[in-house]
Amino acid sequence: MRLLRNGIVHRWPAPPVRADVLIDTRIRRIAPWIEPEDGWDVIDLEGCYLAPGFIDVQINGGFGYDVTSDPSTIPALASHLAAHGVTAFLPTIISSPPSSVAAALDIVRRPTSRVPGAAVVLGLHLEGPFLSPDRIGAHELAHLRPPDPALTNRWSRGGGVRLVTLAPELSGSLGLVRVLVSRGVAISAGHSSASYRELGEAVDAGVRAVTHLFNAMGPFHHREPGIIGRAFTDDRLVASIIVDGHHVHPAAVRTAWTMLGPGRLMLITDAIAGLGMGEGSFDLAGAPVLVSGGAARTADGVLAGSVLSMDTAVRNLIEITGCSASEAFASASTTPARLLGETDRGVLGEGMRADLIVLDEDLSVMTTIIDGEIAFRRHVDGVANG
Repeated sequence: MRLLRNGIVHRWPAPPVRADVLIDTRIRRIAPWIEPEDGWDVIDLEGCYLAPGFIDVQINGGFGYDVTSDPSTIPALASHLAAHGVTAFLPTIISSPPSSVAAALDIVRRPTSRVPGAAVVLGLHLEGPFLSPDRIGAHELAHLRPPDPALTNRWSRGGGVRLVTLAPELSGSLGLVRVLVSRGVAISAGHSSASYRELGEAVDAGVRAVTHLFNAMGPFHHREPGIIGRAFTDDRLVASIIVDGHHVHPAAVRTAWTMLGPGRLMLITDAIAGLGMGEGSFDLAGAPVLVSGGAARTADGVLAGSVLSMDTAVRNLIEITGCSASEAFASASTTPARLLGETDRGVLGEGMRADLIVLDEDLSVMTTIIDGEIAFRRHVDGVANG
């Protein structure tokens, strides 16, 4: 057993409280005071925040690894994410040949034990290939396909696919949405020119999210609100957003926060191989992307993912919107867990998985705990905290 003592426990929507938390692989007890027993590992969290681990549902790579061009790097990517508070994630395969998806599915379905200290791979996010040619972003036009059930025979929750981004206005999309939802796959609308009505029909069919709000979609118009208007007004939808200072203007972030709040606005990184690597040229599905000034762009100047980490996204959201730490944590943990149907993640509550992060008053990650074990511990002046 491990006793996390005297931390400031964040359990949105409840206010934060100072409490002790007892864990093994699960959270066993939360109380103002828990008397330790012999043999317990007691960690003093005085002055620190304790929050549920972050869940990143859209990350293309990082730390030199691109999971679309080389899915075998997914475990290596996972080993770096705990340092940023991520305890579970969906490696994201963008529009690419079917062989890339098949290779990635083989990796995530291998019955091998998780590497100690690595974030948990919950399955894949397939961003494409059923996207609008008019909203292609950094995807390769040659890899786009019309909705085709023959390409999705292996796509199911049990088979390793957890989230699919598609353009719901394409012919055949709604039938595909119904089939994939019946297999336990969450569906998000993105890289799309869908109208307000078209997305509404897709939501009726089972779509439950919008991918990177404001990016790669039609603009809001007062006579045709489009995807943005539907995301703002349909309570069945959550919307992911990239808060890196490049993808979305701060005023638009504040607008989205006002409309959606922590229960329906979901932080993602959309990070590429350049995350954590400084400036330079990096690979995204075989194409070069230049990272300069904190932005990742193709040779044509199109934004191509980000170099954003999830802990930075949380801090950015608080700075831009003035929201509370608890609300920002929920946008990075509770909301993505609910979208994916992960009923024992994303909430700091008794009986839930012991996937937790300890943050200092500046919201820097001090310690990350996954399945009750310490996956990351920050060192200060050569000495580990806690």
